[in-house]
Amino acid sequence: MSKQKVAAGISDREAEVLTLIGQHRSNAEIGAQLYISVRTVETHVSSLLRKVGVPDRRALAQRAAELTRAERSEAVAVLPSPLTSFVGRTRERAALRQAVAAQRHVTALGPGGVGKTRLALAVAADLAGEFADGAWFVDLVPVTDPAMTGSAVARALGLGEQQGRSLDDSVLTTLADRHTLLVLDNCEHLREGAAPFIERLLAHCPRVTVLATSRARLMVPFEQVYAVPALSLGDDAAAADAVALFLDRAAALGWPVEPEQLDQVTEVCQRLDGLALPIELAAARLPTLGLDGLTASLADPLRLLVGGRRADDRHRSVRAMLDWSQALLTTSDRCLLRRISVFVAPFTAADAAEVAGYPPLAPNAVADGLARLAEQSLLTAAPSAGGTRYRALETIRQYEMEQLLDTGELSEALARHLHWCSKTAAALTGDLPTVTDWRTQFDAAVDDIRAALAWAAEQSEFRADAHDLALSLARLTFTRNLVGESQQRYEQAAALADDPLAAASALRHAAEVAGCRMRGADMYRLYRSAADTARSAGDTARAARDLATAAITVFRMSEAFAEPPPSNAAAALLSEARELADDDSAALAAVALAECGVLAETADSAPESRVTEPITLAERAVDLAYRTGDPLAESAALDALAAAQCWAGDTFATAATTQRRVELLAAIPVTPASALERVNALAEASDTCIGVGDLAGARRWAEQLRDLPLLAERGDFATSRLLVADALAGNADNVLAGSRRFLDAWQLSGRLHAPNLGMAAAAVAMIHGLRGDDDARAEWLAIVDDLGVAPDQKAAYSAVFDAIVLLHHGQPDGALAGLSADPDQMDVQVIWIWRHWYLALRAEAAVRAAYPNARDYLTTARTAVSGNPIATALVDRAAALLDNAPERLPATATAFESAHCPYQRARTLSLMGDHSAAAALTNLGLTAPTP
Repeated sequence: MSKQKVAAGISDREAEVLTLIGQHRSNAEIGAQLYISVRTVETHVSSLLRKVGVPDRRALAQRAAELTRAERSEAVAVLPSPLTSFVGRTRERAALRQAVAAQRHVTALGPGGVGKTRLALAVAADLAGEFADGAWFVDLVPVTDPAMTGSAVARALGLGEQQGRSLDDSVLTTLADRHTLLVLDNCEHLREGAAPFIERLLAHCPRVTVLATSRARLMVPFEQVYAVPALSLGDDAAAADAVALFLDRAAALGWPVEPEQLDQVTEVCQRLDGLALPIELAAARLPTLGLDGLTASLADPLRLLVGGRRADDRHRSVRAMLDWSQALLTTSDRCLLRRISVFVAPFTAADAAEVAGYPPLAPNAVADGLARLAEQSLLTAAPSAGGTRYRALETIRQYEMEQLLDTGELSEALARHLHWCSKTAAALTGDLPTVTDWRTQFDAAVDDIRAALAWAAEQSEFRADAHDLALSLARLTFTRNLVGESQQRYEQAAALADDPLAAASALRHAAEVAGCRMRGADMYRLYRSAADTARSAGDTARAARDLATAAITVFRMSEAFAEPPPSNAAAALLSEARELADDDSAALAAVALAECGVLAETADSAPESRVTEPITLAERAVDLAYRTGDPLAESAALDALAAAQCWAGDTFATAATTQRRVELLAAIPVTPASALERVNALAEASDTCIGVGDLAGARRWAEQLRDLPLLAERGDFATSRLLVADALAGNADNVLAGSRRFLDAWQLSGRLHAPNLGMAAAAVAMIHGLRGDDDARAEWLAIVDDLGVAPDQKAAYSAVFDAIVLLHHGQPDGALAGLSADPDQMDVQVIWIWRHWYLALRAEAAVRAAYPNARDYLTTARTAVSGNPIATALVDRAAALLDNAPERLPATATAFESAHCPYQRARTLSLMGDHSAAAALTNLGLTAPTP
């Protein structure tokens, strides 16, 4: 995007962000593509709003899109930049371009070396401007598992995994309304995964077009095949594309061909059937052989077994060309080329030396050998942050893997590659993630690690290595937020373990990751499997703990079950766990915690038993967990205690328990289990701080929640508590900025029903109401409904937020009407953090509406909110108004300031008639209240 066409002062990075906003990319997607944090993206977006002079992100995206349309020639195409020029193929380029423009799925079909990838890239670049959301290239060469096809697409798009959905689902949701061209390169070895993925993609994403390259049809409905022909030969050498390619590559090497030598060039190209790869390889030998030598070499029938000109023979021609190319190499270079073919992704010289540098090839000879191979076009070389990386074209790599088999070197080469992958994975695991380029290092190595694991898992003598590598990859992918793969790798490690105790441990980790994915059924299944495995090994105490944890999962993760287990399942597991626990402290603690959940399900309806017994059981669970020395067990028990205290209506005790819990978790290393605990604890801590009027504490915990890596792709949940805390404080600018990330993430999720996010959306609506923007407020209230929030679920916070808006605009009667319900009759889970706000605002509304029983409301509220600084100040202010005692209002203004609630302070100044009130509200981004 040209900076001359946007506001002055926009930096290069901001211009990049603006372009991606115009493509309707979320902040998480932008951060992933530009390798910056989501918070940095948010900062750039806020800056752009000011510089471009638009009020919100929607207008900013529209402005960016307008600029993109005005500069269509600069349309974004996320395509690799070829190192050499594209030559010829005018007719083929036009034909394929026409096919892609007319069909939603086109497969460019042809043998290896015919030039499918280069043609597809050229066509994608031509058509990028016709797709509003650009063209994207997905290299499937490094992918060895067909099931990882969607993951490769997600990585190319800069997507991470969201809780509750797979990477495939994230891709489908992201592209659902995008007008995008997706180039899937080298699909032939992944047909079992690529075909169903493309079919789902086209069904769910009506504006996506797929251009695939493959050596075989994908057999997908509506697939349009375009057979990529060889380069034209013809009678006129000057017009032949094959000759033009040879001449271009020769000139690039500094060896231009004289006009009188065109016949010899034509003969070379004819012998190579006009195939692009062999022609490029032949041209690369020109400086060492000369044209005469090249012609003579290719004429040797022992080196080049050229068949007829039929398409079936092209594979034979490519193989013959590679035979010839290898025959011209030195023995050491042939050896090196064979051995480095085990790498599926680009590699460095140091990597190659470690894998390929063994007798008869010296490690210190590898770097020079790689340079020679690159000079002869057998490898490509490209700079990277970690140094030059080399890569063999897929056709060459497959050929060399066959050579490894023929020479009997394959097993040793793969074993050394496995050793390198294990060492690399161990180093990355040890760095988790302490180095700034950890993510780059992981991304560079992960495809090779996956390939090595796939091979080792099938070799009985490497089963132990495969188990260890699967565990390392599980830890690494979790840190990289590939939590779906992390669960898969832990389960794979369990299947590879010879020791049942090791298998049970891996299954527990898999269960923990399933929890992070909000997959309750998987978590439940895996803990039960861990229990069975531990019991088979004679570890009955551990089995008891696993069974109890499975029972706990039914209650703690109830929202994560698509279909909950049978109603008596948890009780049955608890009974079985009791029998196995014996005197093991950890098992007894888990059983005690499970008892809390089972009691909640089967508790007697008598009020006294529903209040006292859960607290007693939870306190016992906390004590037992503490004795184990396991902070995660203690955290889970504290969660049960906080729930019991909430049920008893003791908001302050609940807040103290949740704060104790987050402080306990603060020093624990990040693991799947601790990550899940921390998400839950921080959310509840922020909620309970709001309940007791501690907005500073609520914001502190909410910021930590926002910044958790596990929630990088869940910006809606990550920002939800911070939006509420900032809204109640009146920090409108913060709410507006955070609401963009919230909305981005929710839309990216497919606008899923998520009732637990309704409170945040309602808080944003309240801020728009305080700003006087009724249309925006209505939009956010509609979002509350779209999130699937039932009327009874939002009764408390909707009444509070509406009352604040109505009181701001001088409508106390409406506020009082909305607060008319008796909070004691509401579900405790609905009213729990809002009770003090509800009662204090009801008292103020009653006073300002001149309600006859206003003083009774004040008395009730004052008793209930004691200890809550904000609710107490609200009640004091209402009492001052009722008593017509304006001299008491400055004290309430000071109380609001001390409680970090600048909005209520500004409102108090307004009620006092203080002229500074207007400025204070303006600074908050709000409008002046109605008297």
